[in-house]
Amino acid sequence: QVQLVESGGGLVQAGGSLRLSCAASVRIISSRAMGWFRQAPGKEREFVGAISWRGGSTYYADSVKGRFTISRDYAKTTVYLQMNSLKPEDTAVYYCAAAGTSWPPTVRSEYDYWGQGTQVTVSS
Repeated sequence: QVQLVESGGGLVQAGGSLRLSCAASVRIISSRAMGWFRQAPGKEREFVGAISWRGGSTYYADSVKGRFTISRDYAKTTVYLQMNSLKPEDTAVYYCAAAGTSWPPTVRSEYDYWGQGTQVTVSS
């Protein structure tokens, strides 16, 4: 099975922190990279950041640079999104996804598999 499962979402106050996890099936490691996207109500799905499986290279959207950090545990086939200094505008459903050969993968069409999403709500 090829499967991605996000967890760790919840309610947090502005300025707080939250860490999301994405557990992937072993087969997902054949992908080049893992990415995080988010989608707020009434808005398009937005790229957050990506990490390469083997080298650990990262790439972030300008909106989250300096606040969010992506990491991975290759042995556990798990990717993390550490979110600090959260703002109300960070409120969204967050998705993890697996990309193919491109780097950095910043658009939806570059991803082959998607998780179900986890809700993050930041109160003001």
